[in-house]
Amino acid sequence: MVDVWLPYDRTEVCARIPTRNFLGSIEPTEMPGVPDAKAEIVRAINEPIGSKPLAKIVEASHKVAIVVDDATRPAPSRIIVPPLLEELSRLGVKNSDITIIFGCGTHRAVKPEEARELLGEDIIGNVKTISNDCHAKDHVYIGKTKKIGTKVFVNKVFAEADVKILVGDIEMHYYAGFGGGRKGVLPAISSIETIQHNHAMILHPKARTGILEGNPIHEDMVEAAKLAKVDFILNVVMNGKGEIVQAFAGDLEQAFYEGTKLVETMFKVSIDRRADIVVVSPGGHPTDIDLYQAYKAVDNVLDSVKRGGVIVLVAECPESYGNEVFYEWMTKFKDLKTIEKEIKKRFEVGGHKAYYLLKALQKAQIILVSTMPDYYAVNVFHLRTARALNDAMDEAFKIAGKNAKVWAIPHGHMTLPQLKTTAS
Repeated sequence: MVDVWLPYDRTEVCARIPTRNFLGSIEPTEMPGVPDAKAEIVRAINEPIGSKPLAKIVEASHKVAIVVDDATRPAPSRIIVPPLLEELSRLGVKNSDITIIFGCGTHRAVKPEEARELLGEDIIGNVKTISNDCHAKDHVYIGKTKKIGTKVFVNKVFAEADVKILVGDIEMHYYAGFGGGRKGVLPAISSIETIQHNHAMILHPKARTGILEGNPIHEDMVEAAKLAKVDFILNVVMNGKGEIVQAFAGDLEQAFYEGTKLVETMFKVSIDRRADIVVVSPGGHPTDIDLYQAYKAVDNVLDSVKRGGVIVLVAECPESYGNEVFYEWMTKFKDLKTIEKEIKKRFEVGGHKAYYLLKALQKAQIILVSTMPDYYAVNVFHLRTARALNDAMDEAFKIAGKNAKVWAIPHGHMTLPQLKTTAS
């Protein structure tokens, strides 16, 4: 037997897989974290890509807005933000003129205890923080994108700031191509109307993981961020252990694209065959906080499982399914064609997740190992369930057969297996 450990919330669980069935673990190309994360952030700030340094952008009298990720994202803001604040202080900007905005997109507001965990006590006690509420009535209209005509409404504090900075991490994203960069504006600090118009393009064939060229969602996000007049970005790329490998700062596009090159090198993984069973973890907390977030791992690994195979999804989901529209669409629409019609007619954020899940279920059965009640997992989301990982593996072998071959993918949120050929 082979013991494979997979992240589950803040701990790990073990899958016991017969040696003759085990194809191996699909892991990112591991690159070491930098020995001094703060020094790497400082280096990136001082060596901006494609832009002036902050010293030539910021004046002491300026009001500064900094967008950071919310609690559903793994970006290590408590490491990235302090050196940025130190640089702003060095340039004469007062803490009272800085606002940190949690870019929640369509997610709930950041809780006080999450804010402390995300940024650290020192920052929370000295710098104002707010969560963007996409349903707020005071978003500011800044223009309309040319390609798909999205009316862009952004957070009022951000719109009125003299200097606008985006902070985050760059990783694979299943319809924007990559996270990071321009996503700090759309969806992070945009209104629900803006987000829904952008995300309605998910049916486009180029709106896929790792694709930027010709991806209308990505291109629209870039247009929106340009309309918002972003001055500077500070993004990091992390390895599977959550360590910072490299930081990228400077121009909205140029710094971001440099980061995506590193992500591709690390996280696109070639495989020579598909498996009958794929056991995958999104990567533990916060990527398995709810089914809405955890699904991204399923989408990433679909190319590694045979049609008619089984995906065992190891995700605690302490906050259950995570999105009401996701839930409503799964109860209202029973097949993919009906959902596709609804997306074209009246798109709602959250509904896209129902579309993706039903599409995945056409290819493979999914067994969820979580704490989510069966009522939701089975009756609403059409998943099989198991409370223990090895119970799920036993069930998977019953479905796929005793000779079934197995891939294990411990960090599904950041791993993109790609088949070398069209075989199997």
